[in-house]
Amino acid sequence: MIDEKALTTTTQEAAPVSVHPSSKKRSIDTRLDSCDPEKSSSLDLRTTKQEGDVDAQGQPILPGKTRKQTVVSNVQFASACWSLFIIGWNDGTTGPLIPRMREEYEIGFTVVSLLFVVSFVGYIVGALVNVWMTHKYGFGTVIVIGAILPVIVFSVQSAAPPFPAFAAVNFLNGLGTALQDAQVNSFIGSLTYHSATKMSIVQSFYGLGGLVAPFVSTPFAQMERWSFHYLITLGFTIVNVISFAFAFRFKSLDECLADGGEPVKPMAKGSQVSLREVMKTKTVHLLGFFILSYVGICVTLGGWIVTFIIEVRNGGPSSGYIVSGYYGGLTAGRIILLPINKWVGERRVQFVYMALALAFEFILWFVPSLPVDIAMVALLGIVLGPIYPMLFNQAARILPRHIYLGAVGWISSFGQAGSAIIPFITGAISQKYGIKSLHPMLVTMMGLMIGLLWLTPDRPPKETPGVESPEGSQSTSPTERHEP
Repeated sequence: MIDEKALTTTTQEAAPVSVHPSSKKRSIDTRLDSCDPEKSSSLDLRTTKQEGDVDAQGQPILPGKTRKQTVVSNVQFASACWSLFIIGWNDGTTGPLIPRMREEYEIGFTVVSLLFVVSFVGYIVGALVNVWMTHKYGFGTVIVIGAILPVIVFSVQSAAPPFPAFAAVNFLNGLGTALQDAQVNSFIGSLTYHSATKMSIVQSFYGLGGLVAPFVSTPFAQMERWSFHYLITLGFTIVNVISFAFAFRFKSLDECLADGGEPVKPMAKGSQVSLREVMKTKTVHLLGFFILSYVGICVTLGGWIVTFIIEVRNGGPSSGYIVSGYYGGLTAGRIILLPINKWVGERRVQFVYMALALAFEFILWFVPSLPVDIAMVALLGIVLGPIYPMLFNQAARILPRHIYLGAVGWISSFGQAGSAIIPFITGAISQKYGIKSLHPMLVTMMGLMIGLLWLTPDRPPKETPGVESPEGSQSTSPTERHEP
């Protein structure tokens, strides 16, 4: 007679144990290594740093980069920084040159503001075609196309043609800048190693460009051949084309990430998403309008503050240098405030910075003192500076992976439109009410920013059937998980 109890016990003891394939692989590799006397004294890194492993704190352990991959990664990052430097240089140039343009072409605020309108059209077109172009031609090709277009612009503007032609080519500048900015932000946002820190650094180069530009454009504004300033910008843009072509070699985003030793995450393949799918996401529009308001405030302040200082505060012809203080503040804020951002928390600290910006703006508006104005402009740059990179870190936390790259491209391009439409509106209002209307406009836009930030979520949406959540079961972004 068969003992059923004994049979059951035997069956339970013989039941197979489920072993995760990766654990089994690591176990076998470790046993093999232990047989090798040269490896028995230390663990082979290949057995401890497989992608998907975690350390004692539960943080992912990433495979190390080779020396070649490190060099490629550094070259790619340097080319991205140079691109943002040129964009900042171009924005920092406008303010000191506007008074000279009005004098040279004998035009008012509204007409000179057409420069911003034409750029706005270019930015919007860039926002609309970026996802399609990236899907059709690839990351490396689109970023080079975006770099080539400004070469045409500054070739024309350096000759100081009639104002209609001077303004019309700004369409290509807006289009090219939108494409570059979208691709650079998508690339940095797709990095696994130190993405949040690198986003702050690359955006600080925008401020650095704006810091340096007035020291060159202000003297040119007082010269007979004032437009020759654009020959310098032309040289910068030619180097930019070469830099992008060398660094990214017309490859896809996934190939560029792999060349730099970056793990190719699922969200990096989201560049294939359609614009229609991006447009269905409410958070994308909240972030887009926030960035539009932010960029609009920054460029409006940098573009019109010189005119305000000259006409209202009776500043001299060297007032253009005040823009350097502003963009220098942007640069410093994006670097020196990094520890405070991490300590306070990016979400909370943005509200603190916006409150401080409003306070500094009111002082700039109501205190008629040139030294105070100079100080307030610099402080505005410092507190506004960190907000832009932090918003893209937030996007990495809350946007679904499968639309991330397409969404970031749209947000970047659409946000750049703010650098054109808000300065134009300011110029049009100033034509009727005077440049004093600059400050009510800035205060209104800052209030709008605070409202949009309040409406924007800071947590990813709950996972829904058929849609991959931003980070699966994790609530932290890839940039947070891999920051040191």
